[in-house]
Amino acid sequence: MIKKRMTQPQDMTCGTPWKLILMFAVPLILGNIFQELYTIVDTMVVGKKLGVNALAAVGATGWVFMFNSMLIQGFTQGFGIQIAKMVGENDTVKLKRAISNSIILSALLSIVLLLGMQLIINPAMHILRIPLNIRDISVTYLRVIFVGIPFSVAYNIFAVILRSLGNSKTPLNAMVISTSSNIVLDILFVVGFQWGVIGAAVATIISQLLSAVYCFVILNKCDIFKANYIEFRLDIAETLVMLKLGTPMAIQNMIITIGGVVLQSFVDSYGVIFMAGYIATTKLYGIIQCAGTAYGFAMVTYTGQNWGAKKVERIRQGLKSGLVLAVVSCLFIAVLMFTFGKQILGLFISGTPDETKLAMIYAYDFLRIMSACLPILYILHIVRSVLQGLGHTMITMLSGVFEMVMRVGGAFVLSNFFGERGLFVTEILAWLASDIVLVSGYFFSMKKINEKS
Repeated sequence: MIKKRMTQPQDMTCGTPWKLILMFAVPLILGNIFQELYTIVDTMVVGKKLGVNALAAVGATGWVFMFNSMLIQGFTQGFGIQIAKMVGENDTVKLKRAISNSIILSALLSIVLLLGMQLIINPAMHILRIPLNIRDISVTYLRVIFVGIPFSVAYNIFAVILRSLGNSKTPLNAMVISTSSNIVLDILFVVGFQWGVIGAAVATIISQLLSAVYCFVILNKCDIFKANYIEFRLDIAETLVMLKLGTPMAIQNMIITIGGVVLQSFVDSYGVIFMAGYIATTKLYGIIQCAGTAYGFAMVTYTGQNWGAKKVERIRQGLKSGLVLAVVSCLFIAVLMFTFGKQILGLFISGTPDETKLAMIYAYDFLRIMSACLPILYILHIVRSVLQGLGHTMITMLSGVFEMVMRVGGAFVLSNFFGERGLFVTEILAWLASDIVLVSGYFFSMKKINEKS
């Protein structure tokens, strides 16, 4: 039997669903806010200290950086589905095996990405059509920041294991440590040492290392992990199961990111001013969706544990509770963005008065559209996470395909009819296309479960 005191700080198979989901999500929301706080400070330091060109150069790398991050998150979260399921089944042997395989596979992943991401940097610059006057800055930033890939993978897999065991507080603490150190080092390296964008990248690498070490230290105090630590070996059958779960999620994330890269290339084609305004808003994108991603993590763990425990009705209850929490959060965030959005955006944009004014107009228009349509995005996070917790990662991958098609097609069509502002609506249509697939997939999956019952 699993020792719940040490390995399952939060049992999601018993208790009121909405309370469990909310209590699990709150630390993750706070962690996301801290992470986005770093992003805001980083953007402020780069934008205010180094100027519009540096801000555009770093911001233009966002989709390339996200491509790497989403691959890491896709695989590690897929591994976490199996771990959460084993927790729900209360099977210590299988849980140990799942943890072992997840860490070994993550180590191999870090090696592949460490080499592969360096190779795609230059081709990505051409695909994104990044202006020549800022391209060297973008390349330098990516070359340095990708050195930290092993630390990013380590943090992600350790955090996934902890969340699958029901512990959402340690990832919060890790994010506080990471964000605090990143802000201090950002200011030190960029402002103090005058290292430019290299300083911002080095600060990120060091903060990733600190967060990974902290999660490992806490995880190593867990009995189930200690016992497993000396037994690291790949189990072929378990590896195949984890890759079956993780690969579609990684492909899904990769497809979504490719669509984003194509969209970014359209953004870049409209010049540095539009880029700066668009990028300033995308920096807030993480904040306005931070509760959604947190609810998503909570729903994966909640669904995985209850699926392992064969409590299907609780999964339905959890979905309803998650959707209610999501809608309430969307309304709150939208009010904040409509009220204080301009002031927040002003922290990111600098330049001549004319440049700043025009970039702000673009940024605030985009922010209002995203804030008003936020429930579409939050439904995506909730339903997709339930399907992932059930192990239906192929359906979620298909939703990623539809999201990419809509994002790319919308960029072509809407930019021709409405110019640069058509790109703002493209993002919303991409969310909607994904929702259609996910909601249909959920009802189809539950129907199949009922037929087997």
